[in-house]
Amino acid sequence: MPHAVITTAMSAAIGANRARVWRAITDLAERIRWDEQMLALLEPVESYPQVGQQVSWRYRLGTVSVVYHDRPTEVVPQERLRSRVHLGLFHFDQTWSLVSEISKSDIERTRLGLQLSTDNSIPVIGGTIDRFGVRQIAVEYVDGRLRSLQKWCESHS
Repeated sequence: MPHAVITTAMSAAIGANRARVWRAITDLAERIRWDEQMLALLEPVESYPQVGQQVSWRYRLGTVSVVYHDRPTEVVPQERLRSRVHLGLFHFDQTWSLVSEISKSDIERTRLGLQLSTDNSIPVIGGTIDRFGVRQIAVEYVDGRLRSLQKWCESHS
């Protein structure tokens, strides 16, 4: 039987150019400033992102502090960053994608997409989080990251 996977994808138009948005995603000092769930970088990392490298954070998931491991699997500067992420018991493939757009008023902006692919259920002590719970966690994660990044980039361009 094939492995059941849930894919969640959303995008947002951000009033900043691709270089600015890419920096917000990949500059670790900046990332902790816009992503309110990132509490602390656990170990310094040189030249992030590079394929195979791992960066670890202390991360707030609801009311619980967990470790967030991010291991890039594909890096195309200012275009795409794909990573394997372990967030406590929640493991997923995460893809940031950036496309330049010109608004109706001729202002450069970036269409930022975030896609997560994760298992259909997550085992926890005493049971599992079913596909409905997993989907809710994924949607909240994606929406929260996009909104936070949009607000940051548009106010810190």
